Amino acid sequence: MVVFTDRVDAGRQLAEQLEFLRGRDAVVLGLPRGGVPVAAVVAEELDLPLDVIVVRKLGVPAQPELAMGAIGEGGVRVLNSEVLGLAQIAEDELFAVEAHERAELESRVIRFRRGRERQDLTGRIALVIDDGIATGSTARVACEVARGLGAARVVFAVPVGAADSIRDLPGADEVVCLSVPPQLIAVGYHYYDFTPTTDDEVSALLEAADRRRTRQRMPPAVSDPADATGADAEVSAARTAATAGEVDVEVEIPVGDVVLDGHLRVPPAAIGVVVFAHGSGSGRYSPRNRFVAEVLNQGGLGTLLLDLLAGEEEPDRAHVFDIGLLAHRLAAVTGWLGSRPETRSLPVGYFGASTGAGAALWAAAESGGRIAAVVSRGGRPDLAGRRLGQVQAPTLLIVGGSDTIVLELNRQAQAALGGPSRLVVVPGATHLFEEPGTLAEAAGLARDWFVDHLGAAGMVPGAARQKQAENRATGASE
Repeated sequence: MVVFTDRVDAGRQLAEQLEFLRGRDAVVLGLPRGGVPVAAVVAEELDLPLDVIVVRKLGVPAQPELAMGAIGEGGVRVLNSEVLGLAQIAEDELFAVEAHERAELESRVIRFRRGRERQDLTGRIALVIDDGIATGSTARVACEVARGLGAARVVFAVPVGAADSIRDLPGADEVVCLSVPPQLIAVGYHYYDFTPTTDDEVSALLEAADRRRTRQRMPPAVSDPADATGADAEVSAARTAATAGEVDVEVEIPVGDVVLDGHLRVPPAAIGVVVFAHGSGSGRYSPRNRFVAEVLNQGGLGTLLLDLLAGEEEPDRAHVFDIGLLAHRLAAVTGWLGSRPETRSLPVGYFGASTGAGAALWAAAESGGRIAAVVSRGGRPDLAGRRLGQVQAPTLLIVGGSDTIVLELNRQAQAALGGPSRLVVVPGATHLFEEPGTLAEAAGLARDWFVDHLGAAGMVPGAARQKQAENRATGASE
């Protein structure tokens, strides 16, 4: 029985049941990888800090699937004395296993946090979240590790879980589970979309959460810096230096009789802004699109992640495939960008995924030349139909080499496009680019396309090329 559309939907539903933690001194801890997208939504909805809790099982050498203990950050180690005794594990054997797992744990921490400090749990509430619990072994260890890191109280929350495992979490003071089926065959059966989460997506979600918390900690700026003295002057200067002209805000965009929610980020000296047209009912919380947006931001591009459907429209799956409706809303959003002081002078591009690519090309065809470039990632450009011939914006079609049916549809669509285009095949990638490194490759291709074409449209091609060269040299998106 399917309960959740995807991990984002699961996070929204879970946040409603965790409302009692709003305003408390709590830290949301996602279990990598799949638990982090769920945790990210909960953290944002409840206005709490987000982090990961990385744990590693210590398996018996002759039977690795049998846990004799576990380790976490900060030197935390939890041992199962009963298993150690029965398996007759010597001290040097335990040391060797722990050394190996500790190295792997530290490697994962580096990949996930990318230099960010771990959230201090001392005396705080640790809200541990996963996307589902089957056997419960990882959940039990995570709760114990959170306690070992100083948490005063541990709450374990999960969208779906096996009844026996939910009852067997001695390390948790409280357990919140939305769905407990009579028989849990597999967690993934309870999601329409249970696509694996990548390391890059985990990092992007953590970075976005850090930016949100940093903005909230900033005190209001003094209205006139000339009037600021003493401590006020220091605060004003610090805030100005920290923001450096960057726009990073949640927005509401009125379109007809609905209001669309979005997240607008415009880095300093941006050369353009890219509007994301999500596919298959996805929205601004999508970890994949957030990762791509982060890569574009690093390339000097603004991004607008938005929900093309209002909350009350999402349950009706027919809206997801109403390409005309989605294209109309993209056009309206583009007009809204033209009314904002921070974006009105910037060239606009569209990034479309899946069905969203069809909507992006449809809207570009009817934009009267307003759209400077389009990128489709694993998209369905064919859904734009006869309007493909009217698309004059330079269009990049990125398709996975293993996504054979969609690849053929893209080849046919490219032949029908009215303007310049390029088709790039990412070897080994399937439709959602979930294979290691493939999403990063697609994001890099999109960044370069937008930098070239939006930079040219903004009449600063030299600056665009310089920014692109800098990104390639530093490996900003890798």
